[in-house]
Amino acid sequence: MQRIQARVEGGVQGVGFRYHTLRHAQDLGLSGWVRNLPDGSVELEAQGPEKAIHKFLEFLERGPSAARVSRVTAHPRPVEAEESGFQIR
Repeated sequence: MQRIQARVEGGVQGVGFRYHTLRHAQDLGLSGWVRNLPDGSVELEAQGPEKAIHKFLEFLERGPSAARVSRVTAHPRPVEAEESGFQIR
């Protein structure tokens, strides 16, 4: 089990990025959350099996078709044992 905190920069707000992130996380069986930040970037935390986290990061690098991802930074975080589901905040 692995948990990451990530920030996605570029043209990622107003293009359905959070919704597509939610759906992709659910498809991979991840838990966590995603939210818009005031500076136009998107922040998220996700946890699940290492292989699923790797696939999720690959998705974040490209985003949905309308997004223009310029940079993704991710850092490990402590696993939250009681968390379930993925949500938009």
